[in-house]
Amino acid sequence: MSNTGRVYQIDQILAARQFVTRDELLERLEVSWATLKRDLAYMRDRLNAPIIFDRELGGYRFEDNDGQVGPQYELPGLWFDANEIHALLTMQHLLSNLDSGGLLGPHVQPLLARLTGILGTTDDAIDEIEKRIKIDTAGARHFELDQFQAIGAALLQRKRMNIQYHARGTDEVTEREISPQRLIFYKNNWYLDAWCHLRNALRSFSVDAVLQAEILESNARNVSEKNLNETLGAGYGIFSGKHAQWATLHFSAERARWVATEQWHPKQKAAYLDNGKFELQIPYADDRELVMDILRHGGDCEVISPPELRQRVKAELKRISKFYTKD
Repeated sequence: MSNTGRVYQIDQILAARQFVTRDELLERLEVSWATLKRDLAYMRDRLNAPIIFDRELGGYRFEDNDGQVGPQYELPGLWFDANEIHALLTMQHLLSNLDSGGLLGPHVQPLLARLTGILGTTDDAIDEIEKRIKIDTAGARHFELDQFQAIGAALLQRKRMNIQYHARGTDEVTEREISPQRLIFYKNNWYLDAWCHLRNALRSFSVDAVLQAEILESNARNVSEKNLNETLGAGYGIFSGKHAQWATLHFSAERARWVATEQWHPKQKAAYLDNGKFELQIPYADDRELVMDILRHGGDCEVISPPELRQRVKAELKRISKFYTKD
């Protein structure tokens, strides 16, 4: 246990008891008498802890200091043991790789510096974590820092925004006034659910397609979480919608060993069939992303229903095959 962990535990023990003997402290902390003396001296001298040894009781206790003059005793607001600090440093490493837009990273840096100081080690814990844990964010997009921070600020302050948005599907740039509702990190990319005052409806915007963003003084229009989920969360993936239909997919017995452990949609229905295949039923409102996910499984995935989705996949396969039959 680190020094900080022991100090925190000593505080808890003394606060819960009228007094504690030296032997009890040594047994609870599993340290030597020399280490315990150093910890008690540190708490008295550096933290102003009113710890005394009561000879009549034969143990240590907190002195009653109702009329105290001088600095007040209190533990710093952040105390972790070594294992907890290493876990937090690991999470910071994960965050720094996932948060490519920089919305949270800069605000976590002061915490990182404090954690490193509390750890009190010279073994380069951060370098070791970065060497031992690799995070591959293939397919992730890189965001413009200014727009991403502005979106996050407007979202939390509940303010409207003016944005210039590049719709990749139509290759058009439009100017819109929006009321941000929530940020979503989905498949290594950030998306913003917002009320679009231009369309007078809820829309999902890819954050990296926001070319300019300006926070307005007017308050954002609030949309209930229930309405958000019904409108934008009913369908499949990021191309969701309110009016969803169900797709039935069959996967080969071999592919089922992977697909059976995957969640394609929170409301999916899944079961093994008698022939060893795996059946997956999922709701969708827009088939674009669903078709892409079906195609990545190749001949191990068959669309059973609805017929229009089956035809869409067949048409896409035919379009793909043209690229490989030109020669």
